Amino acid sequence: MSTVTISASDVNKLRQQTGAGMMDCKKALTETNGDFEAAIDFLRKKGAKVAASRQDRESNEGVVIARASADGKFGVIIELNCETDFVAKNAEFVAFANQIANTAVENKPASLEALTALSIDTDATTIKISDAIIDRTGKIGEKIGVSKYEVIEAEKVVAYIHGNFRLGVLVGLSANVATADEAGKDVAMQIAAMSPVAIDKDGVDATTIERELEIAKEQIRLEGKPEEMVEKIAAGKLNKFYKDSTLLNQEFVKDSSKTVGQFLNGIEKGLTVTAFKRVALGA
Repeated sequence: MSTVTISASDVNKLRQQTGAGMMDCKKALTETNGDFEAAIDFLRKKGAKVAASRQDRESNEGVVIARASADGKFGVIIELNCETDFVAKNAEFVAFANQIANTAVENKPASLEALTALSIDTDATTIKISDAIIDRTGKIGEKIGVSKYEVIEAEKVVAYIHGNFRLGVLVGLSANVATADEAGKDVAMQIAAMSPVAIDKDGVDATTIERELEIAKEQIRLEGKPEEMVEKIAAGKLNKFYKDSTLLNQEFVKDSSKTVGQFLNGIEKGLTVTAFKRVALGA
């Protein structure tokens, strides 16, 4: 039993430092005889317990943050999940997601595991992102975590966030031209709306091509077309798939008289997309 008197100001001080609830802070100080460092550890352990108890909960809400480096050569997308839309809209939750994204841009980790092993400043201390996530799980009372981490490098990287943090896009351009930011945003909006499967037909994997051909052939046979025509018609349908589903061959949303490739080439001859990433919340 604690022999130290826990004042309201002590409780409030711990609450300001940790963001935990008043009753949790009072209990932590009581259990640790007023030792603030021990109380913080007590709350962190409580957070870990909460996190463990919520492992079976669905966390399909959250935010998607896309961010490019100051020099425009590197970009990241992270998806930070939670259980409810209420938490996802909380300013502190969004700020935490932005802090993780900024840390990723600054340190360029190679994987999600490497990202969560990085340290960030939080609650007047420096801890690993993985530990910060556990802390916030305890404070918020919901399962949270980073589920996706994507990166690209290019001569010019443009980041775009769509739909109140519901979808993030990165576009890598082959050159940093005068209008690269504007052009990159237009292409990013195209990617957000049309969800291409690759930059061009050379980027479509063999499994997807085979699946599209088989679907096309079955459709043609069901239409009663002669077997000798199936291969030729299927090839035509595959070309239509390339036109609809590969970025540079898609009709440009803002001007359907040209493709995305033609739009970029019109800005500067040879300008093209070298890489892109698209992350939709919960997808």
